[in-house]
Amino acid sequence: MINLGANSGDSLVTALWLTLCFFGMALFWAFLFYWILEVRACLQVRLGISPRQRLIVRCGLGFVGAIVLALGIAAAIPQTATRFTASPAVKSVVESNTAFALDLYQKLKEKPGNLFFSPYSISSALAMTCAGARNQTEREMAGALHFNLPPTNLAEVFGALGARMKKVQRWDRITLTTANSLWCQRDYQFSKNFLDLVSLRYGGEARQVDFRNSAQAAGTEMNEWVEQRTKGKIKGAVGPGQLTANTRLILCNAIYFKGKWQNQFKTGDTKPMNFDVNTNQSVTVPMMRQKSDFKMTHNDDDTVEMLELPYSGTDLSMIIFLPAATRDLSGVEHFSLPDLERQLTIEHLHAWMAMLDQARLEETWVALPRFTTALTFDLADELKSLGMSSAFNSSADFSGMEATTNLFITGVIQKAFVEVNETGTEAAAVTWVQAKTKGMTRSFRADHPFIFLIRENGSGTILFIGRMIDPTK
Repeated sequence: MINLGANSGDSLVTALWLTLCFFGMALFWAFLFYWILEVRACLQVRLGISPRQRLIVRCGLGFVGAIVLALGIAAAIPQTATRFTASPAVKSVVESNTAFALDLYQKLKEKPGNLFFSPYSISSALAMTCAGARNQTEREMAGALHFNLPPTNLAEVFGALGARMKKVQRWDRITLTTANSLWCQRDYQFSKNFLDLVSLRYGGEARQVDFRNSAQAAGTEMNEWVEQRTKGKIKGAVGPGQLTANTRLILCNAIYFKGKWQNQFKTGDTKPMNFDVNTNQSVTVPMMRQKSDFKMTHNDDDTVEMLELPYSGTDLSMIIFLPAATRDLSGVEHFSLPDLERQLTIEHLHAWMAMLDQARLEETWVALPRFTTALTFDLADELKSLGMSSAFNSSADFSGMEATTNLFITGVIQKAFVEVNETGTEAAAVTWVQAKTKGMTRSFRADHPFIFLIRENGSGTILFIGRMIDPTK
């Protein structure tokens, strides 16, 4: 867990600040109460209010005052992370999910332009699918996903991670929701044990639709489900023609996140600035700017700068990895995102995150572009190349879902959306698996391509990961 607690000096400052807030609020309420009494006396004379009516007015004012005071105290309490101790099983699955996230990133990085996806969403959907796989199909899926726990234990861990997300949402001023669903052919006999596992451990909804006779209506219902759970950010998850009369099972995971920065950017400080897409091309973007206390560091050879931007409650953070500038013989600066991507291994990521976690909070100037991006991927080829091949052909064995071996995966689609602005970040994704310098203020200026991820700090789960090459696209 990232510890954003204050040191002894910070604690004293915090205590003094809270004391001043308390006395300030007390003086405010005393002043307000005085004028309320004056106004009440005038109204009693002018309107002839009875003693019973005066009592009702007093109770009402007292109730409103108590609510306002409680809200003020809640807002003044410093934000601290929700405590969480990861068990060995949780650590194992988080490590597996991280390894899979980086494997998939290395496959998707070959596509041009910006990149953004939710590895947690994909892992969740495929873990549910893997629960119904058997023999070679199960071994290949577990290997590609780096799972090393039995299906029952694996399901328990994903259930624990889901509960963690709900707790974070409950206590922090953010929205973080995940939802799993199982869509099956109305007259198809799926295993009760499989349905129970998905429902009890993954929190999945078992829904029956009629692919055979009304695939289009089934797609409409699925899209409505996804749109509701992603607050309207993911629309048309199932495109025309993607469902057919031969479809029998779709496993779906949706994830939606909307969080405010712990230290928000001021809209008035956002100014147009150049963003170097590459050595020969620059674009003008709205660059958000602020000066506050952040964790910032760099790797051992100074090729990567790292910054943590915590969200409200500090349980979630955006981590930015920025290629450091190098100069050629002519003095021209270069920023090598491909070099950074080649270094993005699980060993390097662990080392970098450890450096950042251990860094001190220090005053830092931050410049970050405002951006929005939405992407769609069909991950079938990437998953096959990671070793999950039999799941996509007629040799697939999903007999843990139903008595035969007639099912195989025809597509794994993810639609993902992210918006980063002065207030915070809004992100959503849905995955469905279908069968068929010292003495000076430091600065972190993200004015050239970078990698970013959104992490749940307590468990270390990477919820989203991506790269920003051109904020205007």
